[in-house]
Amino acid sequence: MNEKIIVPLDVPDLDSAIALVDKLPQVTFWKVGLELFTSTGPKILEVLKSQEKRIFLDLKFHDIPNTVGGACRAAAGYGVDLLTIHATCGKDALKAAAEAVQIGAEKAGTKPPKLIAITLLTSISARQLAFDLKIPLELPEFALEMALLAQNSGLNGVVCSPEEVQQLRASCEKDFLLVCPGVRPTWADKGDQKRSLTPSQAITAGADYLVIGRPITAAAEPELAWNRIVEELNTV
Repeated sequence: MNEKIIVPLDVPDLDSAIALVDKLPQVTFWKVGLELFTSTGPKILEVLKSQEKRIFLDLKFHDIPNTVGGACRAAAGYGVDLLTIHATCGKDALKAAAEAVQIGAEKAGTKPPKLIAITLLTSISARQLAFDLKIPLELPEFALEMALLAQNSGLNGVVCSPEEVQQLRASCEKDFLLVCPGVRPTWADKGDQKRSLTPSQAITAGADYLVIGRPITAAAEPELAWNRIVEELNTV
């Protein structure tokens, strides 16, 4: 079960990232997001690969098809395991991205990353979807439509709230990856996550990977928090 947990390196610089990785040697899968990648560039990826860690490069590309394709082609050359793009880029951009990761990986002589789409950020509530973004669909329906769009565009999976996992697992193909951020143990603060489940609930619902950050990284003793979550998952 420990291989199903992805821990975000939500720190501002390379030294802080290395310190966190060293503090949690049992973590095999790390997420590199916008802040850290903007700060360090590919240096952090080189560090993680030198330690044989798996990498979720979570840059959430969102642009026109040509630009998204170019970015995904370049990112695929890093040899990461997962790469994100917003589903709301639209079908043309999603297809361009799916083709580009294959080309970029082949050029770099590496395995292409699994390209996964963001359905809807887990910080957005149903009320915000309706009133702020003016989307007329109910939130679960919107998430499903984005997942099906990604699947039909040749992507490997989606990032979705744990609350939508069961519906997406029933509607999407069996090997379509469901990656869930916003997962919070009962003993952890929810923070800014509006749509959340516990780790065991998310796995039971059908999630393939869980992104769990602050309950581990902000804990007084991160290693103990990690072990506690793994123990809970081993009972599923």
